[in-house]
Amino acid sequence: MAEKPKPEDIAGGQALIEGVMMRHGNKIAAAVRKPDKEIVIREQEHIPLTKRHKVLGLMFIRGTVTLFEMMFIGIRCLMFSAEVALSEEERKPKSWEMTLSFIISFTVAIFFFVVVPAFFFTKMKLFVDNLILLNILEGCIRLGLFLGFLSATLFMEDMKRVYMYHGAEHKTVFAWENGDDLTVENIRKYSTRHPRCGTSFILFVMVVSIIIFSLLGRPDFLHRVIYKIILLPVVSGISYEAIRFTGKHCNWQWVRLLSWPGLLLQKITTREPSDDQIEVAIAAMKKVT
Repeated sequence: MAEKPKPEDIAGGQALIEGVMMRHGNKIAAAVRKPDKEIVIREQEHIPLTKRHKVLGLMFIRGTVTLFEMMFIGIRCLMFSAEVALSEEERKPKSWEMTLSFIISFTVAIFFFVVVPAFFFTKMKLFVDNLILLNILEGCIRLGLFLGFLSATLFMEDMKRVYMYHGAEHKTVFAWENGDDLTVENIRKYSTRHPRCGTSFILFVMVVSIIIFSLLGRPDFLHRVIYKIILLPVVSGISYEAIRFTGKHCNWQWVRLLSWPGLLLQKITTREPSDDQIEVAIAAMKKVT
């Protein structure tokens, strides 16, 4: 039995193409299985910006900084996993293609989750006087688009594999948090759904945005889009603190109730992994703990 980490000692990661990235402290490790079944690991030391600059580590600021920092780290790890996991016969994406893909994805996300809901808001405000109800209706539209997108990914075989690795990542983090030795047998018993998951974070963002955007009043379409983009760091900062709190106090009954919608949503984004996928997650976790 390994030593159980303290509640403030946080580890996490993300699923990759045929692999898992883990981060703990100042260490990052990406483990990817090659077509010949060998596991290739890339390690790196990385001191987060929130530790290098005190002001960036302040509450409500650190969330936005961490989010963008992890996005860039995640992209680099995805590029590494694509290079390792794809066979020699398969065309491997170039770095500029991955960067362009990220820019396009980010633009599409802004369009569907900021612009489209704002458009419906300006149309609905002609018929709905209650500002809180108006923002809830807009939030429901945003959530509906998000659920539709996630549901569509279930028809993609490659995404199903990614979701299995996502489940392996969560199970392995659970085992480490409970002080278990990192073996496939110990890890199998844990849930694939973790309260400190990015999927749950996005759900917190949607709920917090309803509250924050209610303070904007009833601006016209263009101003609402601009205000919402400007306030995204505020929304993400508050959501980060909320997801961090629920992950640290997941044994409290009211916190479990607060985490339940996010855990339910993870039924889409996680799947039970195979033993060889758990082995990949173990390989990454052992390098950072």
